[in-house]
Amino acid sequence: MSKIRLGIIGYGNMGSGHTKNIFKGKCPEVALTAIADINPERLEMARRLAAEMNMPCPALFDDASKMMDSGLCDAILVAVPHYDHPRYVIEALEKGLHAMSEKPAGVYTKQVREMIAVADQHPELTFGMMFNQRTNCVYRKMREILQSGELGEIRRTSWIITNWYRPQSYYDSGAWRATWSGEGGGVLLNQCPHQLDLWQWICGMPVTMDVKMHFGKWHDIEVEDDVTAYCTYANGATGTFITSTGDTPGSNRFEIVCDGGTLLCDGKDELIMYKLDVPEPEFTKTYKGGFGHPNAERIVVETDGENPQHPGVLNAFAAHILRGEPLVADGREGINGLTISNAMHLSAWLGQEVKIPFDEDLYYDELMKRVATSRRKVNVESVVADTEGTY
Repeated sequence: MSKIRLGIIGYGNMGSGHTKNIFKGKCPEVALTAIADINPERLEMARRLAAEMNMPCPALFDDASKMMDSGLCDAILVAVPHYDHPRYVIEALEKGLHAMSEKPAGVYTKQVREMIAVADQHPELTFGMMFNQRTNCVYRKMREILQSGELGEIRRTSWIITNWYRPQSYYDSGAWRATWSGEGGGVLLNQCPHQLDLWQWICGMPVTMDVKMHFGKWHDIEVEDDVTAYCTYANGATGTFITSTGDTPGSNRFEIVCDGGTLLCDGKDELIMYKLDVPEPEFTKTYKGGFGHPNAERIVVETDGENPQHPGVLNAFAAHILRGEPLVADGREGINGLTISNAMHLSAWLGQEVKIPFDEDLYYDELMKRVATSRRKVNVESVVADTEGTY
């Protein structure tokens, strides 16, 4: 096999984006052989795109199960609303198909644990998660530096990620969007799975979470669009995470303070390291003056400059299936960022600090209370938008 035969489930914003990348030749070891969507208008959009790009049209299905049973696919990519990510991954794995899921891994950790259990029963199959931000050279370098121990222990983490601005029309583009019953959350479940994954991938998992959250503060929606979180880590370090879809132009500033210096990524393609000549714990014990501080050298950290994003994740997925090469993110890792967002929601709902791991049954019960009163939008025209450059 020189290429994997891929079927995409869901031809919305992300499904159409992956289709374009494959048609443009960005994934040379992936052949798009099938697309499934319950909306016939979207299947017609896929047909038109293939014609416009002078590509053979993949087989089109109105039912994902039929597509998976067709024999046309070696692997599937799940790009449907969040609640159904585990459902289709499980079905694919049980049918002997490799599976890649869009983020988030699911809406609540209990359903993701079920998905992981099935994946563990099929070690011969590849299970990946579409964490395309892990391909960014800046974040990869941050993780490398911290894991090397060059800067010592983490003392504080801070991420302000408010450049996820969305107008009301975005939320009105689908009846499922920004509802507890359709999406399961707001900015934490839709936009920030990338940052929540990177936060734990680079800094490790927190052990407590204390959160203030606003629901529909900036938009006519029922889920969160403004979040301020405070966490602690096992070593005593603290962290903050602030996000919103109501700020414009917004910020993307990720700072990690360590005993030996600080790493700063301000949303540009540049990583700055301030390296202390003497680690702070040593300096504070030995310095005899009143207002001194360690000298800090400002270093622009060199990276490899690579940031292949979604095609990079798909290419690694294909290479893992074909040759056993490393994935960008194993699907099992999707539960980590989701654990953080679930803990954030639970803390806000209960109005108190939540320990991680938390009571997953309690989280599910609290979520279902909100699902029971969730209001789906009516008379909404489904819109497929070009997502290129929005991540």
